[in-house]
Amino acid sequence: MTARQDAAARKSHVRSIDAWHAARALYSSRRQINKGNHSMLGVLGVGAIATAIVTGLSEGDEPPDILLSPRNAELAAKLAASYPNVRVADSNQAVVDQSAVVFLCLRPADAPRVISELTFKDQSVISVMAGMPLKVLRELVAPVQNIARTIPLPSVAIRRGITPLYPATDPARSLFARLGHVIEVADETAFDLFSAATATIAAHFLYLNRVSAWLAAHGIVRQEAQQYVGAMFGELAASLQGSELDFAKLMREHATPGGINELFCQVMGDEGVWEAVDLGLDRVQQRLTGKVRAS
Repeated sequence: MTARQDAAARKSHVRSIDAWHAARALYSSRRQINKGNHSMLGVLGVGAIATAIVTGLSEGDEPPDILLSPRNAELAAKLAASYPNVRVADSNQAVVDQSAVVFLCLRPADAPRVISELTFKDQSVISVMAGMPLKVLRELVAPVQNIARTIPLPSVAIRRGITPLYPATDPARSLFARLGHVIEVADETAFDLFSAATATIAAHFLYLNRVSAWLAAHGIVRQEAQQYVGAMFGELAASLQGSELDFAKLMREHATPGGINELFCQVMGDEGVWEAVDLGLDRVQQRLTGKVRAS
């Protein structure tokens, strides 16, 4: 890099920093003007789903103030550095104390211990934790009465989420409406069915890995195998958009009679793969409803 290029790069970096500080200053001034109607959103547990929620809300219109717990400090600091409406609290209790709405994004195994150390007040709580029913949540966050359970998908980050919600109360409903479409679930049993379906996501990637590994085992360069399989299924994902999906129809369109897709489906059926999918979902549902203990 020449001295001139280095100087230009430094100026660009300075302008970027100045722009960020200007955005934060503008946001702070607007917050002071509108502070009478302002409500802080707190986030306990900063992982992948919390990041998607914060990103979607922060990049949308009129981003709310968001206060993150210090858990996962590196990721929390990155979000605070990216968005002027986001900052990191000194402690979990500080998040609860300063927030009108608290998102519970903790790992279910850690949640009872972490939450039991906190004191809640008259606020709203939104849980994204699987397998934690309202009855348990009410005990953990007492005296809070306004509690909602949600199942956000990563697509909330680009405000194209489809989020099951129970019960469908505000502020949870209005917040997730800003992040896409809300499914107002009738009862907690139905909610747990939606939750069980999300347990198939890791298996989907395991399936793609198995296909690419088969290619690599037969001599295809591993990176090329993964890129090809990723592109193949990435393109297919576009056909899953819209409100009139018909998976059986899509399957028939790709399973030409006498063709290789039809053959593969037949082998999977003969080997009991589809029955195993049902069995796996049944086991997950039983875990979520407390009928089977975690091993």
